[in-house]
Amino acid sequence: MSDFTADNGPAKATGKTEGKSSLLTLSARTKRRNASEARFKAYGIGAIALGLFFLVALLVSIISNGIPAFKQTFVTIPVELTEAKLDKNGNRDPADLAKVTTFGYSPLVTTSLITALKDKGIEIPFAKEKDVADILSSSVAAQVRDTVLANPDLIGQTVEFRLLASSRVDGYFKGRVTRDSLARDKNLDAEHLDVADAMVKAGLMQTSFNPAFIFGSDASESRPEQAGIGVSMVGSFFMMLVVLVLSLPIGVAASIYLEEFAPQNKWTDLIEVNISNLAAVPSIVFGILGLAVFIQFGHLPMSAPLVGGLVLTLMTLPTIIISTRASLKAVPPSIRDAALGVGASKMQSVFHHVLPLAMPGILTGTIIGLAQALGETAPLLLIGMVGFIASNMPDGIAAGFLSPNSAMPAQIYEWAKRADPAYYERAWGGIIILLVFLMTMNIIAVILRRRFERRW
Repeated sequence: MSDFTADNGPAKATGKTEGKSSLLTLSARTKRRNASEARFKAYGIGAIALGLFFLVALLVSIISNGIPAFKQTFVTIPVELTEAKLDKNGNRDPADLAKVTTFGYSPLVTTSLITALKDKGIEIPFAKEKDVADILSSSVAAQVRDTVLANPDLIGQTVEFRLLASSRVDGYFKGRVTRDSLARDKNLDAEHLDVADAMVKAGLMQTSFNPAFIFGSDASESRPEQAGIGVSMVGSFFMMLVVLVLSLPIGVAASIYLEEFAPQNKWTDLIEVNISNLAAVPSIVFGILGLAVFIQFGHLPMSAPLVGGLVLTLMTLPTIIISTRASLKAVPPSIRDAALGVGASKMQSVFHHVLPLAMPGILTGTIIGLAQALGETAPLLLIGMVGFIASNMPDGIAAGFLSPNSAMPAQIYEWAKRADPAYYERAWGGIIILLVFLMTMNIIAVILRRRFERRW
């Protein structure tokens, strides 16, 4: 059969079909699309790489600056607890022993240090030998006194003490203080560092792990070597208890009502919009609200973990409500229909069937909300949970809620703004501890979600 053209004439037989191309040959448009896709992938990989770079830089910076805070320089010397100085009556009466202040213990510590140096053959290059005591922390006299008051039988004996070195000496061994920088320092000079080097060689001084940083309390600005974050950790613990006890039941109850029982009208729409807006409100606004309502109007104690927990509860509630509603909504409607179909009431279908299935998401949202509250600082500044120096752990559960205290983020903020570089080092160390708590809470949330998660 012959081929014909449009004008019924015979078509010219050629070996190629004009206007057609092979599937293996990319058109210019396809090449442009592929190039655009390749550029987009490159941009994505570059963004991820940049984010990872900053994350690694942040972690390296935190760890490198914070690890030294967990170590401290100590001086180990025998201290003669002279009975004539500490207990003139010799009756070991606690009331009489308490009358001897730290000023009475300081000469004993200084004399013992000088004796220990001379026994090791270390030369004291000062016109006044007592100037060598500047190597020690100003807290050592109180440390020895507390030990004696707790154990009066030690009086009259020579007891070996592990005393804190001053922050300048500690900074010298950590690289924070140099001999050149001491030229402008009135507290210490190069001769003290010479003595410190000799004490290290003689075994009288060493830098080791300092558990008091984790379990101790804050100290004054003149004694950074004694400061610890332990009491602030307890304050954060009591605050989180308040947040958990209040925000979880209130948030879940509000979510169940809004999602399962509330009628759909303009009032519920208004409530939902306000809850979403509250989740985006700056945390310092909640601090102002807590100051006005709980302290100025309610007359609750300032700087107390109870008030801090109430403020953080207000801030955490929107997060828990939103996450709980999302978890409830994720439960298939067939679960509700099946429960109602076998005769269950609306409340029974919700509490016996829907709520247990939504519980993993609820717990995850609650833990994430608590982790967010644990790291908040701004609300605590306005209710006074910063700048307070706690001397010891709270005495009992009631005191833990009502006694003035600080929290970890507020304590870190306080350390960061102090002038002594030793406190800046401790601020980095506190960040490490805070990050450990936050990572632990988020890991628990991930484990709970994966352990109880159900796919529909």
